[in-house]
Amino acid sequence: MPYLGGEETVRELRRALSNPNVQSDPLRYRNTILKVIRTMSQGVDVSGLFSEMVKACATVDVVQKKLVYVFLCSYATLNPELSLLVINTLRKDCQDPNPMVRSLALRNMTNLRLPSLVEYVEQPLTAGLRDRAACVRRVAVLGWAKLHNLHPSSEIDAAVVNELYSLLRDPDPVVMVNCLRALEEILKEEGGIAINKPITHHLLNRLKECDIWGQSEVLRVLQRYRPQSEDELFDILSLLDSFLVSPHPPVMAATLSLFLSISSNLPVISLAALERVSGPLLAACGSGSREMRFAAVCHIQLLLRSVPGLLGPHYKRFFCGYAEPAYIKERKMQVLVELVNDENVAMILDELKGYCTDVNTDTAQAAISAIAVVQTMRDLVWVCPQCSDTVCLALDGCEETLQDIQGRQALLWLLGVYGERISTAPYTLEVLIDRVRSEASLGIKMELLTATMRLFLCRPAETQDMLGRLLHYCIEEETDMCVRDQALLYYRLLHCGIEKTREVLQGRRSDPSLGVLIGRPAKPVSQWARCFNTLEPLSQGAVEAESDSRGSPEHVTYNSKPNADLSDTLSCSHIEEVHSGES
Repeated sequence: MPYLGGEETVRELRRALSNPNVQSDPLRYRNTILKVIRTMSQGVDVSGLFSEMVKACATVDVVQKKLVYVFLCSYATLNPELSLLVINTLRKDCQDPNPMVRSLALRNMTNLRLPSLVEYVEQPLTAGLRDRAACVRRVAVLGWAKLHNLHPSSEIDAAVVNELYSLLRDPDPVVMVNCLRALEEILKEEGGIAINKPITHHLLNRLKECDIWGQSEVLRVLQRYRPQSEDELFDILSLLDSFLVSPHPPVMAATLSLFLSISSNLPVISLAALERVSGPLLAACGSGSREMRFAAVCHIQLLLRSVPGLLGPHYKRFFCGYAEPAYIKERKMQVLVELVNDENVAMILDELKGYCTDVNTDTAQAAISAIAVVQTMRDLVWVCPQCSDTVCLALDGCEETLQDIQGRQALLWLLGVYGERISTAPYTLEVLIDRVRSEASLGIKMELLTATMRLFLCRPAETQDMLGRLLHYCIEEETDMCVRDQALLYYRLLHCGIEKTREVLQGRRSDPSLGVLIGRPAKPVSQWARCFNTLEPLSQGAVEAESDSRGSPEHVTYNSKPNADLSDTLSCSHIEEVHSGES
C-alpha cells in the first residue's frame, strides 16, 4: 500500500472492507480497520469509507468497536445524513449486556457533537444515569454536560438536574465528582452548583475515597461555602487537616487554598496552615517534573510574603541544579534573596557568584542582579550616610567587573555624589566618556551626564575637558532626544553660573524609602490568598522583579537603542562658540 497514496489508498481500503473473505476473518477484518485509522492519522481523507465503517460497527469485538467509533466521531460532521445510521447503531449498543459496550456507545454518542441528533441522545443518557454499572453512570453524567455545551442557550430538564444532584450520593466516588463537574457546567449562569451544609459535609466525609484530581475538584468547589458557626468551621478544618500534608501537590495546594478561604478571619489559623504546608511544598520543589518544580517555587514566593522566615533553614533546597531550565533558576534566585540572613549570607553569596558565569546569559544576569553589590552600596549610603567613607574605599577598580546596566548606573551615581573622596573618579568617568559612542544604554548616558556635571562642580580642573567633550557629543551627535535635552539643560544651566548649577545639582535629595535594607514587612494572607493554586503566581514574580526599584528616585531606566558611528568631540569652549546664540 503506498504511503499517503490518497485516492488509490482509499480505493484499496474500500475493496478490502467490502471483501467477503476479509469480513469472514475477524482478525483480518480488524487489521484492515486498523489500517484505516492509521491512514486517517497520517492526514489522508478517508471519509469516503464512512458507509463501510458503519457496517463494521456491528460486531461483538470491543476493540473493533473502539476503532470504528474513533473513525465515526472524526467524520460524523462531514456526513450528517449518514450519521443517523451511526446513532441507530449506538442506541442499539446502549442496550448491550456488556457494560463496557454500553459506556463506550454513550461516550461516542455525545462525542458526535451534531445538534440535529440531540433528540436521539437524551433518552439513552437518561437511562444511563440509572444504569446498574458505575462505568455507564460516569459517562452518562458527563454526557449531559457535553449536551449542554452543544446547546448552551437551551435549558436542561429540571428533572435531570435533580437527578444529578441525587447522584452526588452515588456509592461510586467518580460518579460523585463527575456530577460536580457536570452541574458546574450546566448551572454556570446561575453561579454553579449550590453548595449547602449537607452537601459540604457529605463531600468532605467522602474526600478520602476520591482520586487526586477528584479531591482537587471537590476542594475547589467547596471554596464557595462559608461555615455557619465557629464550631462548624473547626469541624471542617479538622477534616481537612490531613490533606494539608498530602504527598500530592495538587491536593495540598487545593486544601491550603480552601483553608485560607474559610479561615480568612482567623490569621493565627492561616499562619499555622502555612507552616504545615512548608514540607510538602519543599518536596514539590524536588519533583521530577519541571513544571511542578516551577509552580512550587512560585507559590513559595507567595508564602514568604506573609511568613518571611518560614523556609530560612531550608535555603539550600533553592540552590540551582546544573540541568535546570533558566526560568526555574531565576525564580529560585529570587527566593534565595528573600531567605538571606546573617547566618547564611556567605553561603548564598558564594552560590550566586557561581551562577554569574552561567552559559545562559539570562541566568547570569539574574545572578548578578541578585548579588547587586554596587547597587546595595548605593542604597547603603542613602540610608546610612555615615558609611559613605567605607563605600568610597570599596569602589576603587570595581568598574572593570560590572556588566549589568543597573550596577553601572549605581556606580556612576556614587562617582557623581562622592567623587570628591574617590581619587580615581575622573579617570573612571573619562574612560566611560571615551566609549560613549558605543554605549547602547540611554540610561547609562544620562547617568554619565549627571555624574560628570557633579564631579565638575567639586573637581573642575580635572573634569572640564571631558565634560566639554561629553556635552558636545550629546548635543551635536546623539540621536535620542532625552539624552540631548538633558545635555542642553546642563549646558544652559552652566551659563547661569556655577553657584546656580551647584544649587540645582547638589540640592536636598528626597527620601528613597528603600525596602531592600529596611526589610519588607509581612503582608496579610488575605492579600494573596485568592490567587493561591491558580496560574497567577506563575507570572507574578517576574513582573514584580522587573517593577521593583532598588535605587533612588533620581534613577530612571530607559530602553536601550544602539547608536551609529559618531564624529570626534570638541572642548567645552567650542560648545560655547557654537551655541552662544541658544542661551
